[in-house]
Amino acid sequence: MIKMDTEKKIITAYAKLEASCTNFSVKEKEVVRQAFELANSSLIDVYRENGDPFIFHAISVAQIIVSEIGLRHTSAAAIFLHEASRINTLSKSDIQKAYGKEIYEIVSGLTKISNIDIKATSLQAENFRKLIVSLSNDPRVTIIKLADRLEVMRSLNFFSPLKQKKKSTETLLLYAPIAHQLGLYNLKSELEDLSLRYTEAETYRLISNKLKSTASDRNKLIKEFLKPIEIELKKRGFKYHVKSRTKSVYSIWTKMQKQKVAFEGVYDVFAIRIILDVPIEKEKEACWDVFSIVTSFYEQNTERTRDWVTVPKANGYESLHTTVDTPDGKTVEIQIRTERMDDIAEKGMAAHWRYKGIQQAQGIQQWLDNVRNLLESPAKNNEDNFLNFTQNEIFVFTPSGDLRRLPVGATVLDFAFDIHSGIGAKCVGAKINGKNVTIKETLKTGDSVEITTSKNQQPKPDWLSYVVTSKARTRIKAAIREEEVKVASIGKELLERRLKNWKLASLDEALGVLIKHYKLRTITELYSQIASEKININEVKEILTKTFSDDIVTETKVEEQAATPKKLKLDEEEAKGDYLIIDENLKNLNYKLAKCCNPIRGDDIFGFVTINDGIKIHRFSCPNASRLLERYDYRVLKAKWKETPNDTFQASLKIVGDDEFGLVRHITDVSASVGAALRNINISSARGAYEVKLQVMVSGTRQLDMLMHKLHTIKIISKVVRLTQ
Repeated sequence: MIKMDTEKKIITAYAKLEASCTNFSVKEKEVVRQAFELANSSLIDVYRENGDPFIFHAISVAQIIVSEIGLRHTSAAAIFLHEASRINTLSKSDIQKAYGKEIYEIVSGLTKISNIDIKATSLQAENFRKLIVSLSNDPRVTIIKLADRLEVMRSLNFFSPLKQKKKSTETLLLYAPIAHQLGLYNLKSELEDLSLRYTEAETYRLISNKLKSTASDRNKLIKEFLKPIEIELKKRGFKYHVKSRTKSVYSIWTKMQKQKVAFEGVYDVFAIRIILDVPIEKEKEACWDVFSIVTSFYEQNTERTRDWVTVPKANGYESLHTTVDTPDGKTVEIQIRTERMDDIAEKGMAAHWRYKGIQQAQGIQQWLDNVRNLLESPAKNNEDNFLNFTQNEIFVFTPSGDLRRLPVGATVLDFAFDIHSGIGAKCVGAKINGKNVTIKETLKTGDSVEITTSKNQQPKPDWLSYVVTSKARTRIKAAIREEEVKVASIGKELLERRLKNWKLASLDEALGVLIKHYKLRTITELYSQIASEKININEVKEILTKTFSDDIVTETKVEEQAATPKKLKLDEEEAKGDYLIIDENLKNLNYKLAKCCNPIRGDDIFGFVTINDGIKIHRFSCPNASRLLERYDYRVLKAKWKETPNDTFQASLKIVGDDEFGLVRHITDVSASVGAALRNINISSARGAYEVKLQVMVSGTRQLDMLMHKLHTIKIISKVVRLTQ
């Protein structure tokens, strides 16, 4: 008997749902019925907390999305198939064959979201909200999930107190904000009110009771307020109806909290909407006519008047808003709009989250626009017209359930370094959803990742091709550099010890010969290859013996010559070899920019291996270049600048002119115009002329040449030359 009664209730509940499907075709209704029957048979032994069959939950969710939100048969069928698939094993091919790919995609998205183990905190709520959206390739998935949560909240009274608290907190942190973003104002308000009912029970009762106790006063005020307005509206022949909207309990509570006032201190507890039935071409005129009627009876607050009829909001919202004061001191908010405007606003086009001034990430906008189009015209079957929305982020879980946000394309290695640099450095693989994978495996949203480490593992150069995050790349490069320094120190110690025994050449002399012979770019690279035995130490001895033999060269101090600089070039044979790549940072090399010629990017340069001061970078036009190249050619290294746009170099200029104050002003203006930063200015005078020695920071010779050219064009300046130091 009980079973028969239950079956009768199920049939009655489904019949109510079917009656709501007024715009479904016979074929569409049959698709929903087939899905319902499959779910009903699959869930026959599954019950809710109050003992009712679980199928009632699925029917109620379908009822919400059809009658309250306006989605169509594909969404209703997907709800039943999703619930059935939790018990019955429904394969992708089974669902696609019987119901089509579109319904399968919605079911798949609902299943992914249901498998999320939500451990929401205020710190992670935003990530969880993005996760829910990112799993919804079809926007209907998110909307159905909101309807599912609304049904749960409506039934929360028969859950345990612990579950009531947990689900209410989840709803406030995760689901209500999503409804807010979609412009589903009524759904969002109900979710918030139901959550407050269980999280702040006493406050909820207080505000609810206050609203109930003041309802008659509000109704009386509204009736008295509207009386003269309605007489005039009827007199002028307007077709209209009036709505009064009371603020939600949650909204009133947040205002009380924010403004630190009691219930009585919230003046805009309700608003009156006058909704006109007029042709679209007469909408604007009609709204303003009604506005003039209202303000002829009541004094308006001009600071709280908003005209979104003449110039609609960017999201399409149209309405006239104003606040007026009654003769007895009451404040009333009035909204004037047409049936069309109200329909758009009620069904999401008003985009309440933007209406309140909340700025949202630009990437979601297109997604939201498509959702609003769906809600605006559910009868047009435009559910199929969604554009695919691809986010640039993925969301993955740690074994403990913590949520991590990473860019699309992130790998196991990226995830490991995101957890901790030490874990990343020792990573040898991972388990994704229980399956062993390599460090190169690409992650996707919803994956649960457990990193596997080994104390013997260390970062390698090829790891850089396996990662996409800047954090991982930075940590890998730092670890590689650190390891290179360790290895290089071993090679350096070995070379120094052998050179001491061989007594062939000094360290600097040997370095110059060896770097050139092996065509290496850095001293660190040379040391590392000696340590790893890629360069045989006995071969090093042969090279040095052949080069120096009995004639051990010692450097005599190169005196700076005042002779006119002579620009020299390396011979063609030499020019075919590798170059030392020089930038301002001079990392990994014992480089220095020679003070005698102060080279900057754009200058033709070469490297010279000194005895005690590493490698010096000289200009070919340096006063000392001729002597260095002719006498110590075996210590010369080819070099060129690396194109690094953010580097700057210091250059020195001498400027001669005949007006002290004019010189400084022109130098400052011209330097600023070419983007060169002044470092130091020194002015001296002799025989009626003024000489300025200027130090300036430039990106290279191109910027310096531009600066010198512009200075040359100034009439009071007679001479501009570049100084070597």
